[in-house]
Amino acid sequence: MTIVLHRADRTDLGAPLPKPTSTTVGQVEAALVVWEGTEGVETGVWEASTGTFTASRGGYHEVCQILSGRATVTQTGGTPVEIGPGDTLITPAGWTGVWEVHERLRKTYVIVSAPRRL
Repeated sequence: MTIVLHRADRTDLGAPLPKPTSTTVGQVEAALVVWEGTEGVETGVWEASTGTFTASRGGYHEVCQILSGRATVTQTGGTPVEIGPGDTLITPAGWTGVWEVHERLRKTYVIVSAPRRL
């Protein structure tokens, strides 16, 4: 086993691509997977430009740490939550909602597969 160290605040994520679930024309995102485990765990860095997009967590939980930027995250039928640098946001499996990015947002994330229910 090797330790993985990554400088998420300054890494190049590559060319941004259109955000597929965006409701804002021209919104883009970029991501870099830093590590994947065999147990359904993935971690990486993600960034998005300003705009609004829908999101859902089908079959996985996500824990993210906001590095820079600001956004409002609103769970479907819920109250808007403002997030910014230093905040930790958890969206559990089954979560749905909308992200409104006010200034370019960069986060680290950990995705954990949710156990299947029989």
